[in-house]
Amino acid sequence: QVRLEEFGGGSVQAGGSLRLSCGASGHTFSSAVMGWFRQALGKEREFVVAINWEGTRTYYADSVKGRFTITRASNTNTMWLQMNSLNTADAAVYFCAAGGSTLFSDSPSNYKYWGQGTQVTVSS
Repeated sequence: QVRLEEFGGGSVQAGGSLRLSCGASGHTFSSAVMGWFRQALGKEREFVVAINWEGTRTYYADSVKGRFTITRASNTNTMWLQMNSLNTADAAVYFCAAGGSTLFSDSPSNYKYWGQGTQVTVSS
């Protein structure tokens, strides 16, 4: 059974930082892109960032460029998301996603496996 699990969510004041991690078990996403999405209450799921299998190429949403950094242990199912300069617009449930393609995509439909999500709360 394939399982993705996120860790590291929590509450932080605006301007603060959090680090999320994602691990997978039950499957090796060989060559597949992994990514992070987020969903705020009452809003659609939104792409945040993706990274390739080797951990050498990334694709960021404009809203997080320069503030968030994704890394991946090369050729593994483990990745991290360092989030700096958080603001209230970043508050959401963050989901780890994987599988489906070797191509970068900002569409949730192109990711086959999902974690349960971890809450990020940012207070002003």
